[in-house]
Amino acid sequence: MADTGGERMLRPAASIRTRITIWATLVVAVVLGLGAVAVVALLSQSLTAGVATRMESESASIAEGLQEGLVASAWIAERDDDVLISWHSGTTTVVNDENALALPTPPGDDPVRTVIDGQPMLVVSEQIDEGMLLLGASLAEVDAAVATATTLLAVSVPLAVAVIAVVVWAVATRALAPVERIRRQVEAIDAEALDRRVPADGSGDEIDRLAGTMNRMLDRVEQGYRARQRFVGDASHELRSPLATMRQFAELALAHPEVAPPGELADVVIDEGARMQEILESLLLLARLDETAVRAAGVVDLDDLALAEARRVRSGGGVEVDARAIEPVQVAGDRRLLGRAVANLVDNATRHASTRVAIGVRQVGLRALIWVDDDGSGVPLGERERVFERFVRLDEARSRDAGGAGLGLALVREIAVAHGGAVRIDSSVWGGARFVIELPAQER
Repeated sequence: MADTGGERMLRPAASIRTRITIWATLVVAVVLGLGAVAVVALLSQSLTAGVATRMESESASIAEGLQEGLVASAWIAERDDDVLISWHSGTTTVVNDENALALPTPPGDDPVRTVIDGQPMLVVSEQIDEGMLLLGASLAEVDAAVATATTLLAVSVPLAVAVIAVVVWAVATRALAPVERIRRQVEAIDAEALDRRVPADGSGDEIDRLAGTMNRMLDRVEQGYRARQRFVGDASHELRSPLATMRQFAELALAHPEVAPPGELADVVIDEGARMQEILESLLLLARLDETAVRAAGVVDLDDLALAEARRVRSGGGVEVDARAIEPVQVAGDRRLLGRAVANLVDNATRHASTRVAIGVRQVGLRALIWVDDDGSGVPLGERERVFERFVRLDEARSRDAGGAGLGLALVREIAVAHGGAVRIDSSVWGGARFVIELPAQER
């Protein structure tokens, strides 16, 4: 059966919940298991130590009585209780029970555990001059208490682990429920509903921050999608115009050769083809700048780029060029791209200047500045950001030949950003516009 996107997204959430429950249960089981073993061991040790203390005290008392003659062998033989007593004196052995004959002699002073007649026993010894005194006490009650504790723990620990597993599962389910809710809401957002957002409760916790992050991501996705829609529409419009011009002129030349001779048709095709080529090259360059970061290809002398543009404009005539503010400044980047950005600014200034433009380059601290002034009408404050958008021309009434395709300044900004810089618009000293590119300067 085909796997849907929802199922693919649901499995990781369920897997996380399952892993949380399994790991938490394992940790709790290990801790409780080790704790239960420790409790049983401590209980057995404590109860056994209590019996040993009592037996050592009693053996010391009997041994003292034997040394001082206060206790006779007959008293030992006649004692009838739960303590086995064996008194070895020379070749004589006196016991109070026949099972006492099986009491082993401990190798040291510490009590030893043994089994006599199927009963667990604890044996202590007392060495005196007259012989060896052995006492044995039953550990049946100790073993019974330990067995009872073991049984209770064997039942309660698994039960506690099971209860904790259920609690962890419920807590994990409740904790991941908002994440699943956000997943379903985001999954329901498609290209037709990019304006929808994930509700945030404003609590500031992790889920609220996740919702905020998702909303910011959706903002970027929507902006990118809308920008691509505008870009495709504008590009189609810009490319449609020269194609329509060539087709109309070709149809006119076919229908009325005397009005549109072949030579004039060729001129139109060449001009409009060059315009389409410029638009396509700009679009391709913008696409590359959008998709990949610019790697610093080497050190670029901004003053060389600025002087080259000044010579180019002077050779073409039409406006006066002031290049006195150009100073030596170096940056790291792609010479071809930076040259394109400077050329676009100079071309833009030349189109809007009345009589003159000025080009300047300077380093201020760790920033390199290159600017172009014109004495035109300037750019209104409210339009100084919009002019860097793609296919934007403030003066829609001017001809496209004079105004360009509206991609030049967009390229300038993209190239500046790709080099870690920015571009802005100020007012020139002549009242026109000053376009400033600011880049990280190369350390000297």
